[in-house]
Amino acid sequence: MMQRALVWFKRDLRLRDHAPLAQAAHADEALALFVLEPAWLESPEFDLRHLHHLQRCLAELQADLAGRGLRLLVRVGEATDVLAAVHRAWAFTDLLSHEETGPFWSYERDRAVARWCRRQAVVWTEHAQTGAIRALRARSGWAARWEARMAAAEWPMPDGWRPPMGVAWAVLGSAAPECVPELASVAAAHVPGWAARHPATARVNVPVLPAGERAAWADLASFLLHRSRGYRQHLSSPLTAEAGCSRLSAHLSFGSISMRCVHQATEARIAALRARDEPGDRDLAYHLQGFASRLRWHCHFMQKLESEPEIEWRNFARAYDGLREPDFDRARFEAWCRGETGFPMVDACMRSLNATGWLNFRMRAMLVSVAAYPLWLHWREPGLHLARQFIDFEPGIHWSQMQMQSGTTGINTMRVYSPTKQAQEHDPEGVFIRRWVPELAGVPTEHLAEPWRLSLAGQRAAGCVIGSHYPPPIVDPVSAVREAKARLAAVRRQPEAQREADGVQARHGSRKSGLPSTTRPARARGASASRTRMKKDAEASLVSPSPQLGLFDELS
Repeated sequence: MMQRALVWFKRDLRLRDHAPLAQAAHADEALALFVLEPAWLESPEFDLRHLHHLQRCLAELQADLAGRGLRLLVRVGEATDVLAAVHRAWAFTDLLSHEETGPFWSYERDRAVARWCRRQAVVWTEHAQTGAIRALRARSGWAARWEARMAAAEWPMPDGWRPPMGVAWAVLGSAAPECVPELASVAAAHVPGWAARHPATARVNVPVLPAGERAAWADLASFLLHRSRGYRQHLSSPLTAEAGCSRLSAHLSFGSISMRCVHQATEARIAALRARDEPGDRDLAYHLQGFASRLRWHCHFMQKLESEPEIEWRNFARAYDGLREPDFDRARFEAWCRGETGFPMVDACMRSLNATGWLNFRMRAMLVSVAAYPLWLHWREPGLHLARQFIDFEPGIHWSQMQMQSGTTGINTMRVYSPTKQAQEHDPEGVFIRRWVPELAGVPTEHLAEPWRLSLAGQRAAGCVIGSHYPPPIVDPVSAVREAKARLAAVRRQPEAQREADGVQARHGSRKSGLPSTTRPARARGASASRTRMKKDAEASLVSPSPQLGLFDELS
């Protein structure tokens, strides 16, 4: 029987280390498909910035596949409808894809696709892509399985594929090879109410981050070779994180580079630096060790959603149900979304995120902490707003982090970030605040974190009167945090909550992970001749990644 393989691209928009593409190379005929799904376009976490990033990823992917003889169809519709239409025109025998740990709509979509494949006698093969393990029964041993998966050899990149023969391309929707359509226009034609929700004028302000496989490898190379120096310190401040973090989070979210490639390149770089054993190299290796540990945490958090999809909308620990929900203050929430809370560091971070689509992890955590504690907002609505802003939105990490920072997991300590302290420690000269909250430009630096404490005369002299030019704090930070912590602690003391926490820990808690040591290395005491030079092939693999196509900064 002739084997016809359809490669279904989802969030794996690359050629290198792509298991479905490697498998399809052995088929008698092969075709590739990307489905623009209304369920995604209409989901509450969707934003035009995601579509814009996808557009550029698909354009590069389609051109690279075409250069090797594989045609990529881009279609809009429910996945089962699109698959059925392709199947009528070209009776594929195998559907090849990667597993996806995504929002609940994608979970339901995959179940529908599985039923369709069974009815049509199509063999659907799903390959693992990250360290999240499908149908995991117990967390014990998870780290060892992650290590084994990440240490495995890359899937080979095929030289080419065998195209379908005698296919009525007009039936598939096009008579000739196509370019990726303008996705926003396609969405407007297929999704009711799209134009009202996403006017054309909104596309002008869509933020741009590097997109596609080549950009991913270039960002990885520059980070491993030099930008990672000082990484452990740089990742905390919004001033230094912009360049000092890897900036690979969006690439990993859209799958334009694989976690395995990032892990192996990082470990190779660390090994090469240790082999040279010079002071500067040991210091760089120390920072890269910190980065390597975050790759493991990336998948650790994704595993939570993989194992329990309901955490997207339901508290990890049900003891916290109803704690914040009845008190949700819409005015506070909207002020937080706009960056008008009266807390300068919070407002600067939110405005920066809204404008650029990216923010470093510590400031993300601060935004959630302020929403959860002094503003006393349940995590779901703030989580949706942040999901729309983050170009690198990764559902598994996002919802786990939203709950952890909000204190509803039952197993994590309360994480209360002081906006004043964060401003003083991570923006001591007020550069970031003044950039994003220009109303405060004239406020003296010593009062910039808490401008409401400046005298009225001082406010007038600074050209910023609180309550007129800039809002006062939306709540009293001291009393609001004190009350929030007391209410959360009261729940935690309940015997039922403590018993439930044990269950959450058993299902989702981390175990001994076997992470590499992250202690700072001692100064050199001499090195053997065999460790004085980096291997040339390791260096070349970082500087000159695959011409066909080169991490992730944060946990979200």
